[in-house]
Amino acid sequence: MQRGSDRLSVHRDEEMKHELQGLLRSGHPTRTEEWHDPEPTADDDPEVAGGPIAPGRSRASLAAVRTELARHLNRHVFPAGPRELVQALRRAYAPDALIEPVERLPRTARYSTVQELAEALAGAGGKRRA
Repeated sequence: MQRGSDRLSVHRDEEMKHELQGLLRSGHPTRTEEWHDPEPTADDDPEVAGGPIAPGRSRASLAAVRTELARHLNRHVFPAGPRELVQALRRAYAPDALIEPVERLPRTARYSTVQELAEALAGAGGKRRA
């Protein structure tokens, strides 16, 4: 049983749901005052609008793939093969778009760092490192 650890009351929670209902249903801001709307993304902001960054997509650079992998894998996982890496990614709730390319890596491959794994996944033309 939870005892008063909520920051918001049930009433305030319902009020916030009601405020966001129009935005969630329409997919765009529904307020009339521009100052209420969030700022548009800057040129150097990470890509989030297109969904998770996945290896194999043309827009996924080596740095973006490495960053996404590093968000879900810590250095204690390495050295590891694809099977161990897939298990670690699943435990970290990584998106399927990141897990599936790791599953397709050669079973005999071993990776000592996130950089090596990212290079294998973001290799030009779908080349995979053994």
